[in-house]
Amino acid sequence: MYRIPFAKTALATKVSAVTLTAILMSACGGDSDSNDPAVPADPVGKSLSFTAVKAPETDLEKRQILASPSVEVDGETYEIGFHTLLRSGDAVNGDVVFGQLVDKMGQPLYGNDGKPSVTDSNEHTSLLPIGDRLFSVSQMETRPGAMFLMELDQNKQTGHLSVKDLWQIDQSGVDGGWVHCAASVTPWNTHLASEEYEPDASERDPVTGEIDGYYEPMADYFGGDLTAMNPYWWGWNIEIAVAAEGDSAPTSDLVKHYAMGRLAFELAYVMPDEKTVYMTDDGTNVGLYMFVADTAGDLSAGNLYATKWNQTSAAGIGEADLEWISLGHASNSDIEALFASPDEPAFTDLFETATMTGEDCPDGFTATASNGNKECLKVKPGMELAASRLETRRYAALMGATTEFRKEEGVTFDPDGGKLYVAMSEVGRGMEDNSSSDLSTINHVRIAEANKCGGVYALDVAADAGIGSDYVAQNMKGLIAGQPASYPADSPFASYSCDADGLANPDNVTFITGYNTLVIGEDTGSGHQNDVIWSLNLDQVDATDFSAGLTRIQTTPYGSETTSPYWYPNVNGFAYLMSVVQHPYGESDSGKIPDGSLDHRAYTGYIGPFPAMD
Repeated sequence: MYRIPFAKTALATKVSAVTLTAILMSACGGDSDSNDPAVPADPVGKSLSFTAVKAPETDLEKRQILASPSVEVDGETYEIGFHTLLRSGDAVNGDVVFGQLVDKMGQPLYGNDGKPSVTDSNEHTSLLPIGDRLFSVSQMETRPGAMFLMELDQNKQTGHLSVKDLWQIDQSGVDGGWVHCAASVTPWNTHLASEEYEPDASERDPVTGEIDGYYEPMADYFGGDLTAMNPYWWGWNIEIAVAAEGDSAPTSDLVKHYAMGRLAFELAYVMPDEKTVYMTDDGTNVGLYMFVADTAGDLSAGNLYATKWNQTSAAGIGEADLEWISLGHASNSDIEALFASPDEPAFTDLFETATMTGEDCPDGFTATASNGNKECLKVKPGMELAASRLETRRYAALMGATTEFRKEEGVTFDPDGGKLYVAMSEVGRGMEDNSSSDLSTINHVRIAEANKCGGVYALDVAADAGIGSDYVAQNMKGLIAGQPASYPADSPFASYSCDADGLANPDNVTFITGYNTLVIGEDTGSGHQNDVIWSLNLDQVDATDFSAGLTRIQTTPYGSETTSPYWYPNVNGFAYLMSVVQHPYGESDSGKIPDGSLDHRAYTGYIGPFPAMD
C-alpha cells in the first residue's frame, strides 16, 4: 500500500507545544500568513482548532497530499494526518481490485487497450459500525457505476484504520449503477448513494437506443447493447443496508428509492426526524428538493417537494425566502409498476411537446427552463404521478418551482443551530439576473453579479404542520463565497482564478456538531490548482471578509478533486473525517505525470483519528 508524504501516524495522544511546533515546521514548511490556526476557545468549554496547512507553492508540494498534522480539541492537542485506506488498483487478499468496473454478470470490463477498466474516480466512502465490526461502502463516479464493501480493522489503542477485506457490490438487481457521486449515512446506519447527471430520456433514439457520448459507456454493462437499456433506470437514490452475522461474510441489500424522484443527485441528506430528506441537484438550471417520508426510517413512500426562491436580496450570492411546492405522493412500488409492463416508459409517454416561438408556447403548453433545456411541455392525461418521479426537474418547473440553480452540491445540517448548509460550486448562469439560461417570464433567482468561485448558503429550518415536518427550510442566505482573483505570471498561484486564501468552487460539506464548525471540500479546476478541504469556524464568519474563520486542513495533488468529507463523531471511541482524493492529474496538469508513473491513482482514506467528539 502506498503511503503519502507528510501524513503523520495518528497517535491520538496529547503532544506538547514544543512538539507541535516541530511538527508544523517539518510537515507544513511553516505557517500560512493568512490561514493561521484559530485562536483557541476557553478550554473548559468545547473548542476546536486545526493547525493550518499552507497553500502549496512548489512543484513538490503540489504533487502531494498535505494535511493538518495536529488539532486542538477542548484545550488538548492531538496528532492527526491523512491516512490512506486504499488506492485505486489495489488488490485486497489477492482477489478483488479496488476500482475495477464489471458488467451485469460481475465479469471485469476491459478498455480498448486490453487492460482492465480500473477507475480513478473514487467518490464517497462511508463508515458503518455493525456489531463489533466496522465496514465501509465506497462508490465510484463512473458509467457503469461501481461500489465496494470494505471491512476495516480499527486499532483499539490508536484508532488507526486499515482494510481487512474487500468485496465488489453487485448492482445487477437495481439495473446497475450510474455515476455515483456523493452520499450520506442515514440515522439508521445505511449508506444512501446517489446517481448524478441522469440521462436525458427525451433525446433517446427509439431505434438505436442512442442518446449521447456520455450515455454510451453504460452499454458496456449490458454487453454493448444500447437497446437493452432504459435511461429511466438511472438518476435515483440507492440505499445500501449492510448486514453481518458473527464472523460470516457480510451481505448488502440495495434499494433504488423511486419515491424520492429522479434527478442529477449530488446527495440526499436525512434529517434527525428520520423522515425529512434534502436532495441537491447538480448541473445548470436545477432545483432544490425535499422528501418527507410517510414513516420514520423508511424512504420507500412519501411526499416530494421542490423549492421556489422568492428573492429578498440580489447582493453577494443572494438571499431569499423559500416556498415549498408539492410534487405529490408516491411509493417505490407505484413507480416500479411503470417498469413492470412490457413497454417500459418513454419520455413521449409522459409529455406532449411543442415548438417554442421566442419564449412563447402554444395554448395549453407551459414554457419551462431546466437543465439547460427551454421547452414547451404538457403532461399527458393521467401521467402526473409518473412525470413527478421519472422527470422530477421538468415536472417541478411545470409546477412553478425554481429550476435556476447552478452546480448545487453538498448539504449538511447543524442540529444545535437549526441550520442547513448548501454548497454551490458556481453562482451563475440561471442564477444571474437576465441570464440567457432563463426565460424572461420565469426569473426567480436574480443575483446581481455571477461568482465563478461559488459559495455556501445557510438555511433556517422550522416546523411546518401543513408539510408534516419539523425541519422545513424557511429561507436561504449566502454565508461565505469565494473571491475571484488573478496573480502575476511569476506567482506560485499564477494559474488561480480564485483567491488562494478563500473558497474555490465548494462541493461537499459536513458539520462537526457541538463545535460550530463547517467542513468544506472543493471541486475546482482553474479556481485553485490544488483543491482544498477547509474548516470554517462559524463564530468567526464575517460578511466583509471572505477568508474569516477559514483554516486550510488538506490540499490535494495536481488535477484532483476533494470528495467524501464526512464527519463521524464517535466510532468506538474515535472520531474521523473521511476524505477521498479523486483522479489525481485527471482534471488538469495531466502532462505533469512522469512516464510510467502511478501517481494518477485515487486515494481513499481519512483525516484523523480524533478523540471521540460526540
